[in-house]
Amino acid sequence: MLSLDPRPTTAARATPPTSFPSGAHDAALSEISSILFTSLPRSDQSRKAMQYLRGLLEAPGRKSVRNIAALLGEQVSEQNLHHFISASTWDWVPVRRALVAHWTGSVPPLAWVVQPLIIPKTGRHSVGVDRHFFPTLGQVLNAQRAIGVWAASDHVGVPVNWRLHLPRTWLQDDLRRSQVGIPDGVATQTLSECVVDACLETTTRWRLPVRPMVLDSCEVHAVPIYEKLHAAGMPLLVSVCEEQPLTVADPALPVPGRGPLTAEQIMIMARGLRRPVAAPPHEAGASPSTRWVAAVRVVAPPSGPAASGERSEALLLGVGEEGGRWPAKLWLTNLTHTPPASLVRLSRLADRVDRDFVDIADRVGIRDFSGRSFGGWHRHVTLASAAHAVVARARSPR
Repeated sequence: MLSLDPRPTTAARATPPTSFPSGAHDAALSEISSILFTSLPRSDQSRKAMQYLRGLLEAPGRKSVRNIAALLGEQVSEQNLHHFISASTWDWVPVRRALVAHWTGSVPPLAWVVQPLIIPKTGRHSVGVDRHFFPTLGQVLNAQRAIGVWAASDHVGVPVNWRLHLPRTWLQDDLRRSQVGIPDGVATQTLSECVVDACLETTTRWRLPVRPMVLDSCEVHAVPIYEKLHAAGMPLLVSVCEEQPLTVADPALPVPGRGPLTAEQIMIMARGLRRPVAAPPHEAGASPSTRWVAAVRVVAPPSGPAASGERSEALLLGVGEEGGRWPAKLWLTNLTHTPPASLVRLSRLADRVDRDFVDIADRVGIRDFSGRSFGGWHRHVTLASAAHAVVARARSPR
């Protein structure tokens, strides 16, 4: 695997998040909340959703129901707020769809960025928690694993949909399923299958604008995800590891024999094809101004024994910084006619999401749900995503 630093979306948080100033986002909060909660069947639910949103923005420390209730004082009891999140019947999907429709209407995304999320836990009773080895961290953690889909542009990223990955040990235990309210229709999936479903639900089933899907993670197997989403007609840019076998199909890069080579071997051979690409203006001063990029047409081998059929061509993109290691990063894309500079711009959206995760999402408590239920987790991250959008909207130019 490529040697990468742990992504902020997967690292354990070292200190409690800082809250946002009281009243700092009132205009954006009023604008967004008037749109998001029309699907809630009762007025008291809309009122509690508004209160919870404000608590996510302004409660100090961990965004637990207790801390939010303490901030709100006599406006709502801790018990009522806990019931609204953990045991109520309101559906989070219409709220998410309203959020993404509102956001994309005001800030059109350049891409949908998929980011796995690690949520460390101390106990074993929260829905989906299990012990997992995480390659980016190099350690085993007791944690929940989730998949977030973000609407990303050059200047801002906002989470719009979530999937909680549920291990087999949870789904095959009827008692555990019942205790946390996992619906009957939720079946066992690999983490990669969870990624595919999250992407298809967000774009295809919700009929959102067609944009490239960007995935940069060592926590999932990239090629099976690429194959399934490519077959669904989705434009893709996914990071791949150095050892990924690929077959060169590019006349600009003659290779001995016809067998597959690793992605790293191909890019080392393509060193002479590199071209400089200037960093976008919004990144000036934040990182080296020039990157070196090479693109080679390749064919990916079948990802498993059941894979068959004609293999379509893809583009292997190598990226490195001036004076640095080559290649520093490897990407596979079906955007074979897109200029390399545009592909590099798309790849940087994963970094945009990481920055906004640290600066906004973690501060509004995206990982802070302290309850145990499946529905409670989804309602919490839905409202935390709305709180993230409130902050991002208040910061974005009108």
